[in-house]
Amino acid sequence: MFKKLNGEYLFFKQQTLNIRTLLLTNMLYALILPIIEIFVGAYIMRNTGSSSYVAIYQLCMYVGVVTTSVLNGILLQHFKVGLLYGFGIILSAVSLMVMMFVESLGIFELGLAGFALGASTGFFWTNRYLLTLNSTNDVNRNYFFGIESFFFSTWSILVPLAVGALLGSIDGKELFGQTVDVNSGYQIITVIVFAIAVGACLVLSRGKFENPVQKKFFYTKFHSLWNKMLALAGLKGMVQGFLVTAPAILVMRLVGDESSLGLIQGIGGAATAVLVYVLGRIAKPKHRMHIFGFGLIVFFVGTLTNGVLFSAVGVIIFVLCKVVFQPIHDLAYYPVMMKTIDVVSAIEERNEYAYILSHEIGLFVGRAFGMIVFISLAYFISENFALKYALIIVGGLQLLSLPLAKHIVKLTNKSEENQTKRVA
Repeated sequence: MFKKLNGEYLFFKQQTLNIRTLLLTNMLYALILPIIEIFVGAYIMRNTGSSSYVAIYQLCMYVGVVTTSVLNGILLQHFKVGLLYGFGIILSAVSLMVMMFVESLGIFELGLAGFALGASTGFFWTNRYLLTLNSTNDVNRNYFFGIESFFFSTWSILVPLAVGALLGSIDGKELFGQTVDVNSGYQIITVIVFAIAVGACLVLSRGKFENPVQKKFFYTKFHSLWNKMLALAGLKGMVQGFLVTAPAILVMRLVGDESSLGLIQGIGGAATAVLVYVLGRIAKPKHRMHIFGFGLIVFFVGTLTNGVLFSAVGVIIFVLCKVVFQPIHDLAYYPVMMKTIDVVSAIEERNEYAYILSHEIGLFVGRAFGMIVFISLAYFISENFALKYALIIVGGLQLLSLPLAKHIVKLTNKSEENQTKRVA
């Protein structure tokens, strides 16, 4: 066993400096992500009692992501990409702290907090995509995203368990002579998050990253292949919003408190962490669509189970399916997206960030559609109806991703072959 682990470590050491730096940075940020994805929604539910408020918060967050994606393109003309990436990490921690220390949560405060957190994640994700795109190639991207997904899955087990245990045990206790409650526990967690964010930035500073040479990054017309990729991004975004809001709402409504949320996440994440690492290590580019399809089916089964049962058991099965789906889906999706950028940017001779920005806009359109579906069903019918059927609607539409992704892969392979022949 030790020999095998040592072999994996040596394989990691063989990667380039930038790949190692990015993986270590993202490993630390992965400690923060479960808190952003899971417990912010639970915190809003605890303080407002409204699932619609969670959806509104999430929608404002996605507006912030798109806004700072555009701003980031401008700033890349003046600042190093690594600096902007680190700024996004720090800003996410600061935004969480501000939200948790606010006295009251109305729609205005929620919208502002959501926009601020979205702004931070916009800096984080767009620069992460750009750094990953320029530091990896199609051959090693399965490994890169497999390692990343392994840590995201592992921390999705340990962090929710630790945070859930803290929040479940701290209520009513005395700390430094003061009686604390669950909200005080959230505030303590955000201080820890800030310390982790600083550590991630220190690791990131070791990398040697280059900015795009071409400055222009905003376009409205693209090659037909990229337009198809944007449609795929819209389908991904449609589900993505529910992956953040739905588990917290359903668990708080039908299962219990945050400690239950952490336990459920932990159960599902254990096997998934090992699975995505193994897949990332041994899977070849030709296996991506098999992985992609498996993830989509798992998610749809989870949404159906939740809608039919709509009970604690249904929620547990849905969250387990969600925990399996997310890293497996990303393991296949992001290498496809990046290979498409490689091909289309060579055809159109444009800055790679132009495609990263438009991809974020594609995700936003999907996210907004998903959130509007949920809010509309909750407002015009009922919240229970929305919680039952909105997930099934987006899960069913998400199945369209598989034939579309297969078509994109076929076209990118053909275009890559043609480019190789022209060079030869």
